Amino acid sequence: MAQRILVILGHPALNSLCAGMATAYAEGAQAAGAEVRRLDLSTLHFDPLLQAGYRGEQPLEPDLLAAQADITWAEHLVWVYPIWWGAMPALLKGFIDRVFLPGYAFKYRQGSSLWDKLLAGRTAELLVTMDSPPWYFRWVTHMPGHHQMKKAILEFCGIRPVKVRSFGPVRTADAKRLGAWVAQARALGARHGGRAPTADTAS
Repeated sequence: MAQRILVILGHPALNSLCAGMATAYAEGAQAAGAEVRRLDLSTLHFDPLLQAGYRGEQPLEPDLLAAQADITWAEHLVWVYPIWWGAMPALLKGFIDRVFLPGYAFKYRQGSSLWDKLLAGRTAELLVTMDSPPWYFRWVTHMPGHHQMKKAILEFCGIRPVKVRSFGPVRTADAKRLGAWVAQARALGARHGGRAPTADTAS
């Protein structure tokens, strides 16, 4: 069986560096034999605002129900997005708020501080662009966006390991450098797309 990979573009612009990297990763993975699906969040129709938190009823739009089905289908989730003000764009945060719900992504145990990780059995890879040099993001601002996505969201729901790859600074990169990052994304897709599926991945 082929590896099942879902590529999720969290950048609002479809002509961005992130979009190019998402396309390259998907093409590399498909060429290596993987089954690939893609979600471009800017093309989905949904309210990114979780209106009343987990206390209220907010029916999922059809695009979000389809996104949940894609995440359930996938064995490996590839998230491609920029760092803005230290974290992910509002579009991506809104998507996670609406999709990674109790009963789907996790479930608190009654009378306990523990929880069930309902998306266990999947792995993830983050391709994250930034205008800051990656060393600055790591050592000066201490990577708040990386910790949020890796630890507070994905690993909280059982997705692991989560590999984070930083690309920057984008603001001062020339065409050769930008092209090299796109080529690197393609190579990463080919590398992961050629791997055998994991036996314990949830269906």
